[in-house]
Amino acid sequence: MVELDIWWLLPLVISLLIGAICPATGALLITQRRVLLANLMAHSVLPGLVIALAIGIDPSIGGLVSGLLGALLAERLNRRFKGREEGAMNTVLAGFTALGVLLVPLLEARVDLETILFGDLLAANTADLVRTAISASALLAMVVWGYRDLVFIGIDPEGAAVAKRPVILIRLICSLITALVVISAITAVGVILVIGLLCAPVLMHVDRSRSLKELMLRSASTGLLLCGGGMMLAVAIDLPPGPLIGTLCLGLLFTYKIADQN
Repeated sequence: MVELDIWWLLPLVISLLIGAICPATGALLITQRRVLLANLMAHSVLPGLVIALAIGIDPSIGGLVSGLLGALLAERLNRRFKGREEGAMNTVLAGFTALGVLLVPLLEARVDLETILFGDLLAANTADLVRTAISASALLAMVVWGYRDLVFIGIDPEGAAVAKRPVILIRLICSLITALVVISAITAVGVILVIGLLCAPVLMHVDRSRSLKELMLRSASTGLLLCGGGMMLAVAIDLPPGPLIGTLCLGLLFTYKIADQN
């Protein structure tokens, strides 16, 4: 009877963790002007997830490799199509998404595309919790290790390169952690809706935060409220948590904008 009463506890803990790490990661990406790359990576994990599930390995491994491949391909095309980077990146985004969908029937993979695309927080398990905890630990370690450089790169990336700071290494690590966070967030909101959780809480606080640390903390706090509240509301009114959290992101940002104008 006790287990029946607390069946929602594990999904709630995972939703709170994801609610904290997604906006915190989004704060780094927005200050570095790399949000489009994050959206690309969110879609690029799909082929790797499908392949991993088809051959019976941890989907995190496939998604991580696929997400990084998408990011590297996009960076290479950006150098080729200078001044037209958005077109190149959106083409890679669409191509990886299409490839992931095609691989499902080609590999005869037993994959629930709806769950991958939009999340299924109520079906979360211990492996999802461990995956999310690893992502949170990696994000925290990166911030502790390279906070000064993250601030420098966000303010003046060219100056950071001239000062011989490890810009390429930090961006590579940031891409790796972004992929980990996206894969963790698939449980809650899926690859389609994760970009809203990465961006909406950050956009609310970016103009009023005096430091990167303050922006990350404020954004993570808002994300906690969004995901925790969205999860419990979804249980109460019997709606899927992922789309509800995505809708709350939009509604909260719109309400904040209206209130700010007044």
